[in-house]
Amino acid sequence: MLVGVKTMDIQYKKLTYAELDEFINMRIAQLTEEYISTGRTVPEGVDLKLSLKDYYERHMTDGTFVSWLAIDGDKIIGTSGMSFVEKPPYFTCPTGRLGLLSSMYTNPDYRRMGIARELLHRVVEEARAYGCGAVHITASDMGVKLYTAYGFTHNGNFMQYRLDV
Repeated sequence: MLVGVKTMDIQYKKLTYAELDEFINMRIAQLTEEYISTGRTVPEGVDLKLSLKDYYERHMTDGTFVSWLAIDGDKIIGTSGMSFVEKPPYFTCPTGRLGLLSSMYTNPDYRRMGIARELLHRVVEEARAYGCGAVHITASDMGVKLYTAYGFTHNGNFMQYRLDV
């Protein structure tokens, strides 16, 4: 055994309601890191915890959200998420079913060890099993290399219009 090298026994499991609060905290950490990495300031007074909990509980219950977690001992060290939506079929997605990838986050101490790739693979397979014809993601700068290496391609047509609620 090499001296100074930590031996890890990373386990992978689907998200359950028991891990939901910690999952939500990691989602907020991910969003915060992405905001800061692009030079933006995280908006003050926006508390996402209740909204995220409501979203995940509803969509885990109806089967339109699934997540895989990476766990080291009793600590969640990586997350992934896939939401399933349906829209009218089109040429590159004849089923009309889409997977929307989100919540890809790995604890900084565990990055560059293949954990994110394994989590990505597991949720992509969930989308395949659900009958999705495509998976979409809005990738952070940090994630682009992972997604490109996995086989994702850029779609220059993606645009967004923000509706203030």
